[in-house]
Amino acid sequence: MPHRAHLFSLKLAFALREALAEGYGPARLLKDVLAGLTVGIIAIPLSMALAIASGVPPQYGLYTAIIAGTLIALSGGSRFSISGPTAAFVVILYPIAQQFGLGGLLLASTMAGAMLLLMALLRLGRLIEYIPEAVTLGFTGGIAVVIATLQLKDFFGLTLTQMPEDYLHKVLALIEALPTAHWPSLLVAGLTLAMLLIWPKLKTPVPPHLPAVLLGTVVAYALNLMGLDVATIGSRFSYVLADGSQGAGIPPLLPHFSLPWLQAGPDGQPLELSWGLFKALLPAAFAIAMLGAIESLLCAVVLDGMTGRRHSANSELLGQGIGNIITPFFGGITATAAIARSTANFRAGASSPLAAVIHALVVLLGLVLLGPWLAYLPMPAMAALLMLVAWNMSEAPKSLKMLKSAPKGDIWVLVTCFSLTVLFDMVVAITAGILLACVLFMKDLAAMTRISDISGNRRQVPNPLPPGWHVFKISGPLFFAAADRIFGELAAMSRDAKGLVLYMDGVPLLDAGGLAALNKLVERCQKEQTQLLIADLQFQPLKTLARAKVAPVEGVSRFYPTLQGALESLPAQ
Repeated sequence: MPHRAHLFSLKLAFALREALAEGYGPARLLKDVLAGLTVGIIAIPLSMALAIASGVPPQYGLYTAIIAGTLIALSGGSRFSISGPTAAFVVILYPIAQQFGLGGLLLASTMAGAMLLLMALLRLGRLIEYIPEAVTLGFTGGIAVVIATLQLKDFFGLTLTQMPEDYLHKVLALIEALPTAHWPSLLVAGLTLAMLLIWPKLKTPVPPHLPAVLLGTVVAYALNLMGLDVATIGSRFSYVLADGSQGAGIPPLLPHFSLPWLQAGPDGQPLELSWGLFKALLPAAFAIAMLGAIESLLCAVVLDGMTGRRHSANSELLGQGIGNIITPFFGGITATAAIARSTANFRAGASSPLAAVIHALVVLLGLVLLGPWLAYLPMPAMAALLMLVAWNMSEAPKSLKMLKSAPKGDIWVLVTCFSLTVLFDMVVAITAGILLACVLFMKDLAAMTRISDISGNRRQVPNPLPPGWHVFKISGPLFFAAADRIFGELAAMSRDAKGLVLYMDGVPLLDAGGLAALNKLVERCQKEQTQLLIADLQFQPLKTLARAKVAPVEGVSRFYPTLQGALESLPAQ
C-alpha cells in the first residue's frame, strides 16, 4: 500500500514532509549544508552557461537557480532533486528567445508552468512511464548534439555574424567560419575541458567545475593582458541600471518582481499581451511542459534507483508547475530537475530538500558577492563546460548498446527521434517517436495473436467431433490490428464447415475492432447456415460483449462457460 500511495499521491511539499517526519536535527542539517555548498558551486557557472546557450544574458540563469531551486525543492515530490536551468531546454528556449525576446520566453515558461500544474491535478505523473526508453534516448541524444554544435562558435572563437535557424545550415556556417578560428580561445576551451575530464580521477571532494573554470579564467585573463582578446562574460554582456549607470557582465541586483510580458520583446520593447501572442507561444509552452515533466520525473526515477526511496510523481509535477509559474515573475527562465546536479547532491550527502534550498542560497551569495568577478569568466570555458554537459546527457554508451542489441523496432524509434530532434525540433521528434513506437508495439502485439485447429487434440477435445465440425483455439488479444487477420484465417480454415467451436480462454482482450470482426463472423455463419459455439470467455471480453448487448442468435450462435460444456452440446454422430 505505501507504494501505491506514492504512485497516486498529490501533496504540496510531499518530499519535505517525508524528510522532516523522519526527524531532523543538527547532524542532518550539516549534511544538507555541505551538499548544498557542493552543488551551489557547480550551479553558478553552469546556470550562467545555460542561460547564455538559451539566448539570454547569464544573470537570468542565476535567477532561475535561486527562485526555482527554492520553490520546487520546498513544494515538490522528489527528496534529492535539484532544479534550475538545464541543457535539455536549450533547443526549445533559444528559438523562443530569438523570436519573442526575453519577455516571450518568460511568458512561455509561465504558460508551461500552468500546464505542469494541470498535469499534476489530473494525476498524469505516471503516464510519463509509458514513453519508451528508445524515445527518451533518441531525443536526449539529439538535444546533446544540437547543444554541442551551438558551443563550437565560442569553443573555437569563430567569427560568425549570425547563426542560421536550421541545423544543417548551422553546420555549414560553422564550417565556413573555421578559417577564423582563434587559437587563444581554443587554448582556454581545451584546458578547461581537459581539467573537467582529469579532475574527477583525483577523487577529491571538490567538484571539477570549480578548478576547471578557475583555470580557464586565469589563462584567459593572462591572454587578455597580452592583447589576445579572449571573449568573456564582461566583454559579451553589459547592463544599464535605473540611474543610467552602465556596467559589464552581471548587474549587482537581486531577483526582483516584474511582470514577464513587461520584459523586452524581440524589438527591445515590452510585449503587448494579446490572444495572438498566447496562440503563437502555445506550441512552445506545451513543448516546455512536456520536456519539463519528462526530465523531472526521469531524474526522480534515477534518484529512486540510487537511494531506494520512492518519489511522488504527481507531487513533483505540482512543484515543477508552481516553480515555473512563479520564477518568470522574478526574471528566471524555464526550470526542471537536473539529473547531474541532483545525483551530485545525493552523493555529497544530502538528506532532505533543504539541501536544494541551501544550493539556491549559495547561488544567491555568488550573485551578490562575486558579481564583478563573474564578468571575467571566459566564453570558451563556458562552451567547454556545456560540451561536457552535452556528452553526459547524451547517454551515448546506452544508446550504442541499444543500437547493437535491441530489437529492430526500438532501433528505428531511437534513430527517428534522434534525427528529427537534430533536423527539426523536439516536439516533432517526441510525437513521431511515440507514434512509431506505438505502431511497432501494436504490430508485435498483433503478431502474438494466433489461431489453431485443435479438433484432433485429444487432451482438449477427447471425443471425435461430428462430421463437418471444427474446434479452433484463439490465443492473444483480439484488438483491431489482429482481429481481421485472425477471423480471415478462420474463414479460410473453415470453408464448408457445418459448425465451429471457438475456444477463447486465451483471449485476454477484446476491443471494438475485435467485436466488429466477431459480429461479421456471426453474420457469415448465419448466411452460410453454420453453427457457432463460443466457449470459455475471460472477464474483459465477456464484459465487452455484455456492454455491446451481444446476445446468442437462435439457430446460429451460442455461448458456453467452458469448452467441455460446448462439446457436450454438439449433435450426436
